[in-house]
Formats: sequence, C-alpha cells, structure tokens
Amino acid sequence: MTAVRDRLPTVDFIRGLCIILVVVHHLNLRIRFNKSALGAALPDVINRFLFWTGSYSVKVFFVVSGFLITSTILRRWGTLDRIDIRAFYRLRFARIAPCLLALLPVLSALHLAGVTGFTINPTRTSLARALFAALTFHVNWLEIKVGYLPGSWDILWSLAVEETFYLFYPVVCRLVTRWWMLASMAAGLVVAGPFFRTVLAPNEMATDYALFANLDCIAMGCVAAVLAGRLRLPGLATRIAGWTLIVLVTVARPIVAKLHLYPTGLDVTVLALGAALVLMTLGNGGTPSRWTTPIRWYGRNSYEIYLTHMFAVMFGFQAFTALHMPLDAAPMWFAVVLGVSGLLGHLVATFFSEPMNRWLRQA
Repeated sequence: MTAVRDRLPTVDFIRGLCIILVVVHHLNLRIRFNKSALGAALPDVINRFLFWTGSYSVKVFFVVSGFLITSTILRRWGTLDRIDIRAFYRLRFARIAPCLLALLPVLSALHLAGVTGFTINPTRTSLARALFAALTFHVNWLEIKVGYLPGSWDILWSLAVEETFYLFYPVVCRLVTRWWMLASMAAGLVVAGPFFRTVLAPNEMATDYALFANLDCIAMGCVAAVLAGRLRLPGLATRIAGWTLIVLVTVARPIVAKLHLYPTGLDVTVLALGAALVLMTLGNGGTPSRWTTPIRWYGRNSYEIYLTHMFAVMFGFQAFTALHMPLDAAPMWFAVVLGVSGLLGHLVATFFSEPMNRWLRQA
C-alpha cells in the first residue's frame, strides 16, 4: 500500500471533495437541506454545488481512476505494452475484492431480514440476480433494465463501470502497441461519450449509468497520465484552466445551459477535461495545505467510504424521521452523517481492506 508521505495531495483532495459531495447528495435526496433555515438562506448556486453534484463527482472519480491506473502501469512496467496482465489483475483484486465481497453478505442479510431501505423490490429483480450482477460487474446494466435498486446496491453501478475497464484495459495495452492507436481509441471514446449520454441512451438512467456513457471520462484520465510524462505544460496556467472548467460545470450552471452543453452531453466532457488538466500538472508528492487535511483524509478512504456510506445515510435518515426531527436540524444531521460515513470508511480501511490488501499482495 502506498505510504501517506508518497501520496499525491491534490489527488486525495479531489477524491475527498468528490466523496463528500456524493454523501451529502445521497442524504439530500432524503432530507432536503434547502428546506431548513440555513439551507433557505444559502444562495441557490451554493445549494446546487453542495447537494446536487453527486453524479458529477462520480464522473471525476472515473477520470482519477484512469489517471492513477495508467500512471501506476507506467511507473511499474515502464510502458503500457509491457504490462504483466496477471500481476495487474492480482493487484486490482487485492485492492477491490475484499471490501466488495464483505459488503455483499451484509446487504444480503439486510434484504433477507426485510430491513427498510435495504430490501430489493421483488417486482424488479431478485436477490440472486442482484448478487450475480454485482459479482460480474453489470449492476449498471441491470438497473438500466429494471430500475433503481436500494441505495446500498445502486452505488455498485460505478464499480461495474470501473471493473469492466480494468478487465479489458491491460489486454488492450498489450495488444495495441502503437501509442497512436491507443490515442485513437481514447479519442473515439471521448467523441462517442456524449452520444451515449444523449441520442443513444435508451432511457434517462442509461444517460448516467451506461458503460460507454462513462468510458470517455476514464479515457481522458488515461491520456492525461500518458501526456503528463511527455509534455511540459505551464503548471499554474493549466491548473487554472482545469479548475475553471470544473467550476463552470458544477457551479455556473446557467452558463452551461446557455451553451447547450446539457442536451448534447458535453457538460460531462468539459468536466472530465477540466479534471484531466488538473491531474496532468501533478508532481510526486508536494506540500499540501493544512486547511485541506480533513478533505484529504476523506480522499484517502474514498473507496471504503463510497461502499459503506449508504449505511450511514439510510440509518441516519430513518433516525431523523423516527425522532421527528425538525428540518432546521438538517445541518447538524448532515454533519453527523458525513462524520459517521468518514469514520466508518476509515475503520473499514484501517482494520480490514488495507490489511487484506497487504496480505493478498504478499500471498
């Protein structure tokens, strides 16, 4: 496991900010923050950014994943076509499988016990079908066909996209040895992405969940990792350009609407490009700002928080309802749920997934 001192602070910050926005978005779907006194006092632009950016945050996660996995391949094997496919699969399995394989029995038990918020609607699909989809990485396809699963199952759609990418990416790297061929494939995915989010999407869910509606984000991350070692871009100017594009899509939404980026699916393309530009300017390490420490802490545990945060969200929402809490208590409740989500993810990472990762790699 990478030591904390060897981590990239900006990556941890981006992932931390994204996972925080995902948690508060999922809680806001159940407890509307803007109905509280504090929420009503906040400008609409702040409300939109804080509580309605969860989907965009997952897209940024995809860009980061493509960047990190490609950077790791280049650092470990020198070039993409020299990748050891079996070693790559073993390393990915060690990182991802323990948490997922531990989560599924818990979700199954909650479903069988009939716990509210965790029970799969039998008119949509069965527990066995959901388990099969989770283990074969096509929860996204299943939900496109049958509709939303409970929140704790629904989040696995993004894992399905990433795992499908991890399954085929090393094979492509070995077979496609010319850099320009890989670049052409990545460009094809980037061009195709908006079409899969719009005209080729069979329904609204496919706009967000379909594999090829998200692979362009991962492809941009991969290209950013390759170009980062080949180009010497002006760091500050590139970072400013990247963050400007990110802010444009996530904050300046009236401008995005006037540019007609939403109906064309290009809003995600612009967001992914911004994230890729920021990632391209990263060095190894760096001195992080002290004020970003809490956010970077969330980023270091983002995978575990993502897989477990719906427990805090669902039980937190049920407690909020059972206690007849006033909506003005929403800010305090959001802080509690966010804190519990972070702590739960940290505990899972510290005492389970990281030890299992180390053990599997050594074994």
